Amino acid sequence: MKVRARNVAIAHGALLVAALTVAALADRTADWKELGMFLALLFLAAGSDLVAIQVRGLHLSGTFAAVLIACVLLGPVPAILVALAPIAINALRERPPALNLLSNVTTYTVFPLVGALLARGAGVEGLSDEWMAVVVMANFMLVNFLNFVLIYGYRVMAEGWSWRDGFRDMYSPVVPAQLGIAALTVGVIYAERYLGPAAIVVFAPNVLIFQWLLRTAIAAFERGRELVERNRELAALQFGLISSMLRTLALRDHMTARHSAAVARYARAMAQEIGLPESEQELIHTAALFHDIGKFIFPDSILLSKRRLTDEEYAIVRRHPEVGADVIAGIEGYDAVAKIVLHHHERPDGRGYPHGLISHEIPLGAKIIAVADTYDVITARDTYQDPRPMVEAFAELRRVSGSQLDGELVELFIRLMTERGVVFRHAEAEDFEAELAIERRVSDYANPRQAA
Repeated sequence: MKVRARNVAIAHGALLVAALTVAALADRTADWKELGMFLALLFLAAGSDLVAIQVRGLHLSGTFAAVLIACVLLGPVPAILVALAPIAINALRERPPALNLLSNVTTYTVFPLVGALLARGAGVEGLSDEWMAVVVMANFMLVNFLNFVLIYGYRVMAEGWSWRDGFRDMYSPVVPAQLGIAALTVGVIYAERYLGPAAIVVFAPNVLIFQWLLRTAIAAFERGRELVERNRELAALQFGLISSMLRTLALRDHMTARHSAAVARYARAMAQEIGLPESEQELIHTAALFHDIGKFIFPDSILLSKRRLTDEEYAIVRRHPEVGADVIAGIEGYDAVAKIVLHHHERPDGRGYPHGLISHEIPLGAKIIAVADTYDVITARDTYQDPRPMVEAFAELRRVSGSQLDGELVELFIRLMTERGVVFRHAEAEDFEAELAIERRVSDYANPRQAA
């Protein structure tokens, strides 16, 4: 850290010396003819900074507009002094660390120098009103960007902040407000052509209005960030409750977790083979993972039984898709998952449950899960019956093809397992955790793109 701080200090020190040297060489006597305007801008910059906005370590005020006016109407050195006045006042009030102060002084020396030289090079004073407006707007936004790069670049160098986060969270949200103040700056410079320094007096109240608007925009953005974080926390709570329920079920019946993970793997592979988009593959995979969560309503006499169930017990079994769907639907944005879970025991011939849908009425994801579910029940080593070889499982799938299971999906699954050389071992307990992937799912759920 000491080496990094030293390197930052050396870089800023060298940049400051270079900027001051260029400013001294570029200074002209004509730059000091409007002493009254210089003093007005100096006081405006200092006063605006006293009611500045603090956001995530950055210091925002109307000082920038005052500096840009000085860049256009005065020159490099007056503009630098206008920019440094608030820095000096702030240093006396808050006693910032030396490296922070060096960074601020360097930044507020470099960007006024660049702005003034650009304005001088463009010959703003001799341009028509229309071209003056274009050049000043462009100059404002360019130098504003440079200001951000210098300020945030210090954080990147000194503390390892991310450029991507900076542009997304700090620069982009205030661009509209900065465009507004750039337009206001153009208006002041235009008014100065006809009113003289009195235009600055008219400008001062607008600076405070600008800061109020900027504060409002930033506050709204921060509230949005807080809302996203709260949505994530809610997602973590809701999804955590669902996964905990499934784990609790797995403690009663160790087969459930491994069976769910295996079905989820088969289902995703089928969805991928069909050519469904990634979002649909993820939807079907998630539904497969939770397709049997409704089994938590089963008493042990049903859940662990290897005998033939009574009619009353079978009626309870038939309820588990609806119960599971109700649980999943409790997570906002997971309605599509709940719909697949609800219908994974429907049959193309209409003899399934809970609603007796026929083939074209059953969601594709539910039909995919039905095939994967049936195959795993037949072949898995720890289901409710003795496992049977793959060949016998394929024969059974074909036997019920078109009645219990979708015929095309049965053939696709068999082709996937044979011709494509796709082989899945039955998932172990740790594989269930990998399939569940709670952290990723919570993150995706909190993202409105995935929730949609």
